[in-house]
Amino acid sequence: MRILLALFLFTLVTPHSSSGQSGQWCIADEQVPDDELQKALDWACGKDRADCSKIQPNQPCFLPNTVRDHASYAFNSYYQKFKPHGATCYFNAAAYVTDLDPSHNSCKYEYLP
Repeated sequence: MRILLALFLFTLVTPHSSSGQSGQWCIADEQVPDDELQKALDWACGKDRADCSKIQPNQPCFLPNTVRDHASYAFNSYYQKFKPHGATCYFNAAAYVTDLDPSHNSCKYEYLP
């Protein structure tokens, strides 16, 4: 019983990614209201910041079509692109870094070491 509990706890606290590598991705905070996420999303997708082409209709990350999902993709795109230059995953407290790869189905979130 102790071994099973230890294995369960290890699984909960050990970072995993669907790609088999560990990394860090920037995603929208579930507790932030949609209007705040929309403001941050609009900023992230402006002026050559994030690559938001994949969250457009008929693109691999358009679905689910929610502000939170689109913001997560845009926040991560910006974070991966600019982290070598000191960018953070903050977005006015609308985002946080996770060790779990948020990629799903054909929507692949970029990760750059």
